Amino acid sequence: MSDQAPKMKDEDTLSITVEFTGGLEMLFSNERKHSLSIPIRNEDGTRTNMAALVDYLCQNLMKDPRKDLFILDGTVRPGILVLINDADWELEGEDKYEIESGDNILFVSTLHGG
Repeated sequence: MSDQAPKMKDEDTLSITVEFTGGLEMLFSNERKHSLSIPIRNEDGTRTNMAALVDYLCQNLMKDPRKDLFILDGTVRPGILVLINDADWELEGEDKYEIESGDNILFVSTLHGG
């Protein structure tokens, strides 16, 4: 379906689903749904959280050079709703939420051209 990180042992990775809607899919090769295996820990040894996922998506999955349509000041830009397992990420700790295997992360652009 989509690009993945280099192969690692299953116990070293998290299997997650990331989806983009509301036009964001155009930044990610026009693919709405991506099944990913990401490292369970960051390079510094801490658990992978949403901030690390956003960085991972920009570095490894986003082919469009207009990263500013997705991130602003190092985080998801205003106007993009983020749902973690159908719950607003604001209820889950936003970018500090530690990713779990099986998580479904949905990014929805609420901005519309006119």
